[in-house]
Amino acid sequence: MGLLVMILGLVLFLGVHVVTSLRDLRAGLVKAMGEGGYKIVYSLASAAGLALIIWGFGHYRSTGWINVWTPPTALKHIAVALMLPAVILVVASYIRGRIYTTLKHPMLAGVKLWAAAHLLANGDLGSIILFGSFLAWAVYDRISLKHRADAGAPPIPVGGPTNDLIAIAVGVIAYLALAFAFHPVVIGVPVMGA
Repeated sequence: MGLLVMILGLVLFLGVHVVTSLRDLRAGLVKAMGEGGYKIVYSLASAAGLALIIWGFGHYRSTGWINVWTPPTALKHIAVALMLPAVILVVASYIRGRIYTTLKHPMLAGVKLWAAAHLLANGDLGSIILFGSFLAWAVYDRISLKHRADAGAPPIPVGGPTNDLIAIAVGVIAYLALAFAFHPVVIGVPVMGA
């Protein structure tokens, strides 16, 4: 049951994100609903999808775990190491500096790194579906960006190396918070003990 709910959440959450990449469809929806209406529906659908993903994955982990393979311990340590640059890249997409201008889409690079790291560390079916779906979406979205006339995101001023240092500092703090507070408390899996 949990796995099906998680999959439904992934379809909803990633589906609305795919709509964003289909610029003509998005423009038609904005025209029909208005910019504010579109953003409200988009936000509600994303939140509902995320809630279904979280509830479904949690239920799956507690009642229907399906092991596909057992990752070696070394891969789990590599995943922990990969998460630091993944978090920094996500932060750098908002605190824009040279990291942003070099990568053009550090958010997608961070999501791909996050998903790949978790695929290395988890060998169960639910994790493969969850993280594989996010990885596939991030690859698709990056490819679609090459074919769009617009950036698809609101403009954020781009700074210099100081912004990169701030992004790295905030990224390290966020990484530590995720590793030592969020992951063991919310996810129920200690990062360093894995």
